[in-house]
Amino acid sequence: MSNPEQSLAQPKRKTRQARVVWGSRVVTVGGDAPVRVQSMTNTDTVDAIGTSIQVKELAQAGSEMVRLTVNTPQAAQAVPAIRAQLDRMGIDVPLIGDFHYNGHRLLTEFPDCAQALSKYRINPGNVGKGDKHDKQFALMIEAALRWSKPVRIGVNWGSLDQELLATLMDQNSRRTEPWDFKAVMHEALISSALDSAYRAVDLGLNPDQIMLSCKVSGVQDLIAVYRKLSKRCDFALHLGLTEAGMGTKGAVASAAGLSVLLQEGIGDTIRVSLTPQPGESRTQEVVIATEILQALQLRAFVPSVTACPGCGRTTSTTFQELTQKIEGYLREQMPLWRTRYPGVEAMKVAVMGCIVNGPGESKQANIGISLPGTGEAPAAPVFIDGEKRMTLRGESIAEEFQTIVEDYVKRRYGALSATSSQALQIP
Repeated sequence: MSNPEQSLAQPKRKTRQARVVWGSRVVTVGGDAPVRVQSMTNTDTVDAIGTSIQVKELAQAGSEMVRLTVNTPQAAQAVPAIRAQLDRMGIDVPLIGDFHYNGHRLLTEFPDCAQALSKYRINPGNVGKGDKHDKQFALMIEAALRWSKPVRIGVNWGSLDQELLATLMDQNSRRTEPWDFKAVMHEALISSALDSAYRAVDLGLNPDQIMLSCKVSGVQDLIAVYRKLSKRCDFALHLGLTEAGMGTKGAVASAAGLSVLLQEGIGDTIRVSLTPQPGESRTQEVVIATEILQALQLRAFVPSVTACPGCGRTTSTTFQELTQKIEGYLREQMPLWRTRYPGVEAMKVAVMGCIVNGPGESKQANIGISLPGTGEAPAAPVFIDGEKRMTLRGESIAEEFQTIVEDYVKRRYGALSATSSQALQIP
């Protein structure tokens, strides 16, 4: 799903490559692997059926790994049931366990949970205080070693190790030219992640199985911290604002921060930590994450739809409704098309509203339609691979155009699938 030759982003920073595995599914992270999309459920993990359904929805939307809250013995007991339910549904997405405060106990006391997860997330700020910190951290690393699981050491601005921060503040006060508070906070985030990573290596964990994150809630802080972190290590890095926000605020903040870093080649996995609006699907955070990567031309997840914004020439809502229908249709079909029609995610569709840019944009797409604007003849020319092939008229333009798109996908990408299958046949 990568299109590196089309992207103007800097080459991805060379990092260690980790493997996140479940069954026959292997998701490589870091190295030359594409930037991966991750998400997290917001269901009660104890509700194994409800959580499994949401994981399925997130995976089908494009999430390549899904994180679960594992915060109680009951949640830990539910994890193997969730894994089994997903396997029955044919959803092989790897599951990540998110541990805070009591992860050392849960991973030790519930080996079935530890084994069913594909990766553990450890927050150094919530492992324990004082003498307990190192012991409890070591127990979690021992579980990772026992079950051959990779680990993300995830530091958060809001749950930073206060003892480490106090030490750095004391050191800063003795400087001839003390840093400002924000600079000390940035250093605390980075030091917490790196110190924990090197401690895990000392305990026997392979550096290739360690990923780091230093999450904050501000865009400029995110960019500054990850630029510094990327210069000080070669661990795979997970990007994301720890609390992006709701709606357009969350989407814009995530796009602004992640795009700068990704454009600089920094980042191996991403998550958009979006607060869902009431009634909104959790999958919206996955849609935004995939759209960020697709807009940067780093990945392709779903056929892109080019549509004009509308103006005084396009008083009709027909092109708006058609755009909405086509975008929804393409996303709904992708779970099936992704396996049946390889390459379809790179397809481009244009839905235009008048003659000014309509024909030109339509010719640039694989399939394009130019709907009539105000005062134009009630006809909609359809372009396929740059050539005008037909003209649609009447009340069923939307349905006819959708059928044309579906036929095109079957003809072009179905042929690619057949060719690939034939190439794999052994005489």
